[in-house]
Amino acid sequence: MKTNNPNIKQKVYVGMSGGVDSSVSAALLKDQGFEVIGVFIKVWQPDFLPCNWKEERRDAMRVAAHLNIPLITLDLEKEYKKEVVDYMIREYKEGRTPNPDVMCNRYVKFGGFFDWAMKQGADFVATGHYARIDGHLSRPSQQNIFLLKGRDDNKDQSYFLWTLTKEKLSKTLFPVGDIPKPEVRVLAKKYKLPNAEKKDSQGLCFVGKIDMKDFLKHYIDEKPGDVLNEAGEVIGEHEGALFYTLGERHGFTITKKTSKDEPYFVISKDNARNTLTVSSNKININSDEQSEHIKKQDCLIKDNNWIVDTVDNNKIYKARVRYRGTLHNVKINSYSNNQARVHFLDSKDILSSGQSIVVYDEDICVGGGTIE
Repeated sequence: MKTNNPNIKQKVYVGMSGGVDSSVSAALLKDQGFEVIGVFIKVWQPDFLPCNWKEERRDAMRVAAHLNIPLITLDLEKEYKKEVVDYMIREYKEGRTPNPDVMCNRYVKFGGFFDWAMKQGADFVATGHYARIDGHLSRPSQQNIFLLKGRDDNKDQSYFLWTLTKEKLSKTLFPVGDIPKPEVRVLAKKYKLPNAEKKDSQGLCFVGKIDMKDFLKHYIDEKPGDVLNEAGEVIGEHEGALFYTLGERHGFTITKKTSKDEPYFVISKDNARNTLTVSSNKININSDEQSEHIKKQDCLIKDNNWIVDTVDNNKIYKARVRYRGTLHNVKINSYSNNQARVHFLDSKDILSSGQSIVVYDEDICVGGGTIE
């Protein structure tokens, strides 16, 4: 990944979170001859959680100083609160299953940050995502831009990037997307980065690892209700149907137990009656012996974004309904720019309204949409 003209330094603004991936990204880009400007994105954080953004920014500042590049703090608190947090709470209140990381990428990293960087005269923005982009440096036409899975299957983050357009992809770089995670760690030590030994962040985008139910309880009142078995009998209790997602196996209490009980999974929920229905059948998405409650052969998706030029209704694609989930054989029927019907050919999966379905053609991310 080098600039076309070695005599002209192209300017890239790198989103630096204080973590290893974005730090190595900045180091690689500087090595490749770019003019690198680090940007720490400050977002809203709830007052009931430890405030860690200053510590994260301090790590980013240390890396920037080590690389001898500037670091700018960009305040996107309002954008994050409105488009990620408020959206997430609203979706849960409506009984849907949101994906805040998708919205964080859409409205914060490749929304507020991207737009701001372009206004500053950036040629590119870059992040530490494990994904790849093919086409923009060798073939600058946007028609030749493709979003690809990250080279490391265990770290691939293309699932969270399906909302990106060709226009934005043409001005985006993912420097570590072609590198396995263990090698990124080796590079961090090679560059002698001060955060080379720092653990990977987990959990909600920017906020970190949190218990989602504990988080939501600050905004949604608890409403205890009944847990039902498949025969409709009350066998337990829960804290409020809105807090649970299909397939979940924790957070509710089974009061009618037997010596042969296996783990129970949520197979359906009724928000109006405030009940959960659970099954002890193990959730095996390739099994035809699942409860009818969790069999889904096709679904409607809306708010679609197709990164490829055309979607072939006759072609068999692969699709995921959750991050690092099983890739299913699907066909895209009734395709339009606003919605499409995804038909699952070889398996069933637990589908919840609000989830993202992301479609692939081998390594190419075709695009995706939100389950209606």
